[in-house]
Amino acid sequence: MKPEKSACRRAGLRRLAILAAVLYTFSAGAHADAALEVPLAFVGPTDGTAYHGARQGLDEAQLQGEFLGQRYRLDAAPERAVAIIAALPASELTALAEAHPGVPVLNVAASDDALRDQCRPTLFHVLPSARMASDAVAQWRRAHPEASVQARAWHPAFEKYAAAQLNKRYSEQFKAPMDDQAWAGWAAVKLLSDTVARVQDSSAATLLDALRSRLAFDGQKGVDMSFRADGQLRQPLLLVDGERLVGEAPVRGVVDIEDLDSLGPSRCKPTTH
Repeated sequence: MKPEKSACRRAGLRRLAILAAVLYTFSAGAHADAALEVPLAFVGPTDGTAYHGARQGLDEAQLQGEFLGQRYRLDAAPERAVAIIAALPASELTALAEAHPGVPVLNVAASDDALRDQCRPTLFHVLPSARMASDAVAQWRRAHPEASVQARAWHPAFEKYAAAQLNKRYSEQFKAPMDDQAWAGWAAVKLLSDTVARVQDSSAATLLDALRSRLAFDGQKGVDMSFRADGQLRQPLLLVDGERLVGEAPVRGVVDIEDLDSLGPSRCKPTTH
């Protein structure tokens, strides 16, 4: 089976699993009780694309939550949140995580490698690291020595794995193309809402455990993504020449295309569960 078809099949199975959760919820009479509240916080500029992406994710989470008996909020009150999405510089992000121990903090704007090397147990990096981008470019140049490319988390011309539909929803709502931070903001809310849907719990402690040990997130990139020991989200990257999308990493013919750890491997010791 071709990798693209296999990835689509896995995505289809995940959608069926969510549908099964919906049917189970209805059969259990969950809507007879109060909705499960899921308060999320966004910390950072609210006029940037990371926030716009998070708002897009919130809209989709609310639609899913209507069927699952869950209600999501996205505000600027970290002390009341079960998870915090942050578009901050590295130093402010570290301070935020220290101020809210026990609460997952999802980084959607800082690519600093040193931030990952802190190995903080509550800090998760949805945006790719600089190290990941460097490895992706190096792989591409091994196959295309004369190429001059950049590695990105997302691109508005990406169409596979329902990416075209995500790009369309975002551009219609915000009248602009989806960029890296917009995708990261969307993905942060999406992976949180998918996790809540699966575990049927919205406590910070449960989310921390599930993100660390049980995440299998597609993110419209066609492959299951999970967090490394350093909190970095394993993920494919897109290779761009100018503004033209030319390829993906891991690069076929250079490494195994499913080897996401070929892009910026963790320098932290694996956690045990």
